[in-house]
Amino acid sequence: MRKYRKIGLALLGFFLCCSFMGEASESSTLQMLANTIASSNNEKVQVSLMRGMLKSLEGRRNVDAPASWGDVRERLSASEDTEAKRLLQELSQIFGDENAALEALNTVRNTLAGVDERESALRSLLTQRNTDLATELEAFLDDRHLRTSAIRAFGVMPQPGAAQLLLSRYKTFGASDRRVVVETLVTRSEYAEELLDALRNGVIEKNEIPSYAARTLESMLGSEFSEVYGDVAALSSDKSALFEKYRNLLTPETMATADAVLGKAIFDRTCLACHIMYGTGGVIGPDLTGSNRANLDYILLNILDPSDDIPDSYKMVTVTTHDGQTLVGAVSEEDGRRIVLNAVGQKQIVAKADIQSRVVSDISMMPEGLLMTLKDNEVANLIQYLRTEEPLKIAK
Repeated sequence: MRKYRKIGLALLGFFLCCSFMGEASESSTLQMLANTIASSNNEKVQVSLMRGMLKSLEGRRNVDAPASWGDVRERLSASEDTEAKRLLQELSQIFGDENAALEALNTVRNTLAGVDERESALRSLLTQRNTDLATELEAFLDDRHLRTSAIRAFGVMPQPGAAQLLLSRYKTFGASDRRVVVETLVTRSEYAEELLDALRNGVIEKNEIPSYAARTLESMLGSEFSEVYGDVAALSSDKSALFEKYRNLLTPETMATADAVLGKAIFDRTCLACHIMYGTGGVIGPDLTGSNRANLDYILLNILDPSDDIPDSYKMVTVTTHDGQTLVGAVSEEDGRRIVLNAVGQKQIVAKADIQSRVVSDISMMPEGLLMTLKDNEVANLIQYLRTEEPLKIAK
């Protein structure tokens, strides 16, 4: 009976911390939970309570530590439970513990540590804007396990010369990391200018800039970008003409020779970051697995005019932070202290105290110009894959 009472207490603490911290006194709530963690002999209870604390403090930094947090660290610092140690370290960083930050930095540096453990430590340091991490980001570009996260980190912690550094290595990266470079460079206006120069000079080709990134670049740089890239809006301005064009293109005769395997490669490159299909992909847009994909008109409507009837949960939200970062995504969670953005390729937790402006657009996160960036045979291959009824069996 005592076991269930303790687990119930953990769940109650989790619920209290997640649901009521904005209404009650934060410091007293944190103190109550810290006292319970320090006095408990049940590690499952301690872990549950710390999860609740971390959930409520996501995206926060420089929070005053509960008076008994030192007791919590003393009780749990020798724990052999990896989850307990991770939670303890992340919470201690939020509470301004420099030793916890150093421990996290050493974890990131440790190439013998697990990849998930290193990634988690890096994320926690980024949330705290750890200056020691910032000075080491360039070195992590050479670490194949951390490279993607290190590229994104330059968007969170801007540094002089960061855009030139990423662009100088651009051709050496794989296709996925090249896309992440572009996504990172569109998060800050000073980076966007460098990206535009790279586009002018042929370092980056026009077809390497996804249409969702082009939309952000056009809003940042205006006609300066449009003169080089072309008018993003004009790509899909006459939708009736586009529907007619693609209906005429995607005839039964054309589709009879289309290649679903090649179409999957296009889907993976252009759609997978936002959509799940057959259990794999991002969660920004709807899961396509069960949609009406056999119907050509249905597919074309949703690709060519995604904003025609858009639920609020898929509307594009642009957030600008006080330090000049621009984030674009769909809001998946929100409470009194932070919002969670589903952005392309990642989830962004933004403390409301960091937000300078927030604009909700009556347009979809799904870009309208997707098909216009593809050759006719690529369009046919993509549609062929979208119309499949089961996962492809591709020989490795």
